[in-house]
Amino acid sequence: MVPGIVERVYAGVGQTSGSSRDQRERSPGYEMSEVKTILLSNSRPIAAQLFCTLLCWISLQAAAPTPQSHFGHPIGQDRSSLEWSKVVSYFNLLAKSSDRVRIVEYGKSTLGRPMIAAIISSPANLKRLDRLQAIQHQLADPRRTSEAEALKLISEGKTVVLITCSVHSTEVASTHTAVEFGYRMATENRAKVNTILDNVVILLAPSINPDGVDIVTNWYRKTLGTPFEGTSPPELYQKYVGHDNNRDWYIFSQAETRAVVSQLHNRWHPQIVYDVHQQGANASRMFLPPWLDPIEPNVDPVIAQQSNMLGMTMATDLMAAGRKGVVVNAIYDFWTPARHYQSYHGGIRVLSESASARLSTPVTVRPEQITPTAQGYNPRERSWNYLEPWLGGEWRLRDIIDDQLICFESLLYTAAARREEFLRNFYRVNKRNSERRDPYAFVISSQQRDPDATRRLLETLRFGDVEIESAREAFQIGTRQYPAGSYVVRMQQPFSGFAKTLLERQQYPDLRLYPGGPPRRPYDVTAHTLPLLMGVEVDIAVDQFPANLAPAAAFKVGYSGEAPRRALPASDGASWRRVNDAWRSGIPVWRNLASGDFFVGASKPASAEPLKQPRIALYKSHQPSMDEGWTRWILEQFGWVYESAPNAVIRAGSLRAKYDVIVFPDQSANSIHEGYRQGQMPEPYIGGLGREGAEALRRFAEEGGRLVFLNDSTEYALEHLNLPVRNILQGISNREFYCPGSLLNVRLEPGSPLGLGLPSEFTIWNEQSPVWELEESAKAVLRYSQSPVLASGWLLGEGYLAGKPALADVPVGSGRVILFGMRPQYRGQSYLTLKLLFNALVM
Repeated sequence: MVPGIVERVYAGVGQTSGSSRDQRERSPGYEMSEVKTILLSNSRPIAAQLFCTLLCWISLQAAAPTPQSHFGHPIGQDRSSLEWSKVVSYFNLLAKSSDRVRIVEYGKSTLGRPMIAAIISSPANLKRLDRLQAIQHQLADPRRTSEAEALKLISEGKTVVLITCSVHSTEVASTHTAVEFGYRMATENRAKVNTILDNVVILLAPSINPDGVDIVTNWYRKTLGTPFEGTSPPELYQKYVGHDNNRDWYIFSQAETRAVVSQLHNRWHPQIVYDVHQQGANASRMFLPPWLDPIEPNVDPVIAQQSNMLGMTMATDLMAAGRKGVVVNAIYDFWTPARHYQSYHGGIRVLSESASARLSTPVTVRPEQITPTAQGYNPRERSWNYLEPWLGGEWRLRDIIDDQLICFESLLYTAAARREEFLRNFYRVNKRNSERRDPYAFVISSQQRDPDATRRLLETLRFGDVEIESAREAFQIGTRQYPAGSYVVRMQQPFSGFAKTLLERQQYPDLRLYPGGPPRRPYDVTAHTLPLLMGVEVDIAVDQFPANLAPAAAFKVGYSGEAPRRALPASDGASWRRVNDAWRSGIPVWRNLASGDFFVGASKPASAEPLKQPRIALYKSHQPSMDEGWTRWILEQFGWVYESAPNAVIRAGSLRAKYDVIVFPDQSANSIHEGYRQGQMPEPYIGGLGREGAEALRRFAEEGGRLVFLNDSTEYALEHLNLPVRNILQGISNREFYCPGSLLNVRLEPGSPLGLGLPSEFTIWNEQSPVWELEESAKAVLRYSQSPVLASGWLLGEGYLAGKPALADVPVGSGRVILFGMRPQYRGQSYLTLKLLFNALVM
């Protein structure tokens, strides 16, 4: 019967048996001659219109290029790699050949590559994308959408799922997976696929770090067939921040982050964001939620529970497909918003972490190489959250892709099958946030010590879709007066949880591996209080207050101090940009050495001394350092002129003739001194500073140069420069002292030029940072408070820090060594302590 034949032809298009990789790469369905024979051999009449429509549809689908035809190899082939331009051209070809796919270029990467997303859904949905996007916006703001209206919108809307791939570019598989998955969605007609297409709008970003795709691909191809095949490149795979690009989801510093957030997250308000990652090779094959504790308290419980549900469903589908080594509720917690943007915007973030190969080179893991312990489970033993251990064997790129394909389909089918629930919960979560009353608001005065940092804070909140109002006239809360123009962030808005978590102090729970035992390590850091990091005064208004407020159009912040006429206040970050602009233009710069304020111009102001532009070098090891990249980014943002100084430049000596100051980023002493050993990297990348470099640095300081060491690099200075300083935390166990990324209280010692422009008391970033015992010649610039030391986050062993130096100035010959027991430029966020670093560059 003709209807049966038509149904069979339709169902056959794009189907694969799953038993052969070659079959998966073939063009889908019947050949055109087969279709014609089937239709013409049937004796019953077929409507001409149906016949022509069917033939046109099949011709269109047959034209979809297979990944193999485009890339020249099957997806997942051992030792294969993809270059970004071919990934982009492939998705553009898919969009031309399929009415299920549209491509949008939503931004440019740091190095100028196009950033693309494939919008995949049914042809009917793609024709009404504007309407579906409008529904998302209406559901995102329950203040403007009643319950009755929401019910109608939910019945009409579709679940929006954003899938982001290869933010970490050595985790190569997900871009390959995206290519194959895009092809399947464009061509297959299985029941599950059609259910997904009808009920879901997929935003598939094949990489949100395209520069890294090419950096890793170029290195991999260069080293294929050598002993270094499968190694990571000897450079950051994002120009400035490398692996930290996945920690940029609330400061929005990098071009890639800003494009993804502004053009995908904030335009589409996805109900689900699936972030696809890889992990080490010697434990589980795949991690999925539920997450470990703690869950950040501003994440709505419904968001966390839906994440648990999705992760467990994906884990079930993996195991049902015969895949072993799936772990849940382990390793990764649900704390920092640096990794969970959408969780504060009504949506669900799901993370998967696949075991890695050596890029695209297979690995063989022996049973004895399986890690004996891991956070939350034992990779060698069966447990409730690791029911079928993977105990060794061969592991390939294709294995990772197969697992990820199962996860993609599992998540999307759940998103389709439970469409109404996801849309309803999205609306309800945003409604609950819009009704928040504890606190009522955060208030930011328009007069601040650092207007530049205040503007940056306000811009960060606004970029994260937070509504900010300004006061048309002065107002009062309790005894506190606020001038006109001050800013108010009321909590009665859909994304108030995002604002709240960034503006309040964190109280991380005291979690131990067992009662009385060592601390349970958080996956990342424990504090993210932007007012403390930036040095901005932000007040909490517990109760409602009267004020004449209107939406803030622009952010105008004044200086709260009394700087002399023509002066640029030392506490205002914008002053440093003005100073660097003047130097570039050849205009003299002067500084009052008592207040720290700057003057720009030809005439010498009273009580000011000339400030010479420093010749700055930033140490750059062959072992990539994210902190080095962050330092570069900060220097460039504020207009500093600097040079990168690799090992060879420093070992060559004669440094004083070229530089006034050399900065060492947060990096281990061993990495600086020894670098890569023989056999780890090709010859040009072997070695560190060695004894020759240490001697050159010592001479540089003795001849009047300044050496600035940040955080862990201070250990190099202590070990190799013969300084009268000892790190008192050396050898202390984490049972006694533990500070995994927190904000701590310090006080400024008077008299040091390093403290110009800073208040007498403030907070600094501590991440297992050193603390010193100083001999008489060394001077403490900052000391930790006596009590309390902790301002935000988690700290064990406060007594080891109380009253001890956090920043030291050590004279060496005619020069000095400055030891920062902190990261003063931490992830581009700590605008307050940047002034300490900048003062070190010019003192």
